[in-house]
Amino acid sequence: MYTFNDYQLSAQATAVYNRDHAVVYPALGLAGESGEVAEKVKKWLCGDKELDREGLLKELGDVLWYLSALAGDLGLTLEEVAYANINKLLDRQSKGTIKGDGDNR
Repeated sequence: MYTFNDYQLSAQATAVYNRDHAVVYPALGLAGESGEVAEKVKKWLCGDKELDREGLLKELGDVLWYLSALAGDLGLTLEEVAYANINKLLDRQSKGTIKGDGDNR
């Protein structure tokens, strides 16, 4: 079984950005790649193109890479990020606040 942490270790081996730009470089890359995902979905929504599943697969992989790099720069594993996120969502669900706005609900 290939885990998030396995992926993160493999992805770290491909990181060649300047360590002086740790956190900043992957955060900006994450924003950029997320925008590329959104752009492909927007073009599909507008009827300009069919949904580009192969293109989205590649862009989502880029999102995952930058997320992995950012987490690593912060001293976090992807498994920690995933675990914290699902616990947050389950807590919101149990309180009936899964829908709504704001970080602290």
